[in-house]
Amino acid sequence: MSQKHVLQVFEQYQKERMNFVQTAAELATRPQNIETLQNAGVLSLLRPLLLDAVPSIQQTAALALGRLANYNKDLAEAVVRGEILPQLVYSLANNNRFYKKSASFVLRAVAKHSPELAQAVVDCGALEALVTFLEEFDLGVKEASAWALGNIARHNGSLAQAVVDAGAVPLLVLCMQEPEIALKRISASTLSDISRHSPELAQIVVDTGAIAHLAQMSLYPDTKLKRQVFSALGQISKHSVDLAELVVEAEIFPAVLACLKDPDECVRKNIGTLIREITKHTPELSQMIVNSGGVAAVIDFLGHSRGNMRLPGIMVLGYVAAHSENLAMAVIVSKGVPMLAICLSEETEDHIKAATAWALGQIGRHTPEHARTVAMSNVLPKLLSLYLGTKSSEDLQVKAKKALKSVLQKCTYLPALEPLLYEAPSNVLKHIMCQFSKVLPHDSKARRLFVTSGGLKKVQEIKAEPGSALLEYINAINACFPEEIVRYYSPGYSEALLEKIENYRPA
Repeated sequence: MSQKHVLQVFEQYQKERMNFVQTAAELATRPQNIETLQNAGVLSLLRPLLLDAVPSIQQTAALALGRLANYNKDLAEAVVRGEILPQLVYSLANNNRFYKKSASFVLRAVAKHSPELAQAVVDCGALEALVTFLEEFDLGVKEASAWALGNIARHNGSLAQAVVDAGAVPLLVLCMQEPEIALKRISASTLSDISRHSPELAQIVVDTGAIAHLAQMSLYPDTKLKRQVFSALGQISKHSVDLAELVVEAEIFPAVLACLKDPDECVRKNIGTLIREITKHTPELSQMIVNSGGVAAVIDFLGHSRGNMRLPGIMVLGYVAAHSENLAMAVIVSKGVPMLAICLSEETEDHIKAATAWALGQIGRHTPEHARTVAMSNVLPKLLSLYLGTKSSEDLQVKAKKALKSVLQKCTYLPALEPLLYEAPSNVLKHIMCQFSKVLPHDSKARRLFVTSGGLKKVQEIKAEPGSALLEYINAINACFPEEIVRYYSPGYSEALLEKIENYRPA
């Protein structure tokens, strides 16, 4: 056999290998083919091709494996069981940028599914290679590496710590300064994934100067970049007062409040979350948000949002109001109470209604003036209904009851309290009666209205245990009226009068 024929055999072998990996990679893009490919043993056939002498075959084999591992957790576990990862990492040392991108894709695809699979990626020694890739000249390799590191770090604190210990954070901050928008996005996202787990990890990110670069990028017009930037700033802010203050000191307010009107829902929600994480810490941070127009902007945001989108904004109003009378009044002045009343009425999810009830309670608990504003928005019957509702979740019932109690204990606006007399159970009724017993002795107009509206009659119908606080309040209320008036509205009085008429014998 001639030399030409011999070489043709090898050429044919190479063509068939190339044809196989290209076809496998193409078939792996369609979900309907995945099970067939798996049953045909595609993983074991692709594995040796990661060490192929032809770089394009290596690269395409890695791409096919990445697509398969990305599809579901079972296939990612099969990749780990097949000991493909160590082989992949081994083959990275002396390879080109195309292979490095494809290999990073495999590692990212495996790591995304669970902490256990992400740990398998760490255990095979991939972190060192991935961090090295962040220093590559090729921006695509940097991007693929940052994405894989993010998928590892997001699961838990120990995995994020492993990424930090490998030296990724300073390089990720450098990547954020590259001109390529896609690289900025994924670097910010990975820093967010690292920061989320603990104050210590967030501090490491801050110590590399990340906040200044994130703040600068918050003004970029790119929607996907803004999503990641505001997510990262929110994750940093949530852990402590000091970290939140560092974010505020980057002077992102009031400029970023305009993003609460961004067309993208995710951007708006991440901004709302960032403001929530800042306001929760201290009165001073909340005051800064108020001074920058943040409360008014959040209320406007609530008016143009629905469902879970509203949740961060609702909590912002609650946190601001919780800190002090003045801050709660700032929420009231910005028309926050009517907006929360709308949210309470419109929303169907119990956890959103629970947050809204909590926020209303934080506003109303300070002074009679605060409580009056909440009561006049007609939310008290709704709160009572949610507390008593058999379909309400336990958390919603607890939050509604606590909010109701907080407002009732301060509320002296009797017209808003009176309708509750007819529905409230005794544990709520005692707070209502307590307020009546405080106001009626000093307000003659209120006493007159209480009689003509039927309130006094209702009080006489209430059954109270001897020696209870409720009975004490009823007696205090009755003492505000002439004895004959109280008797007149007592149950059975009309029958007693009729009986007197029947038994009456004219002289």
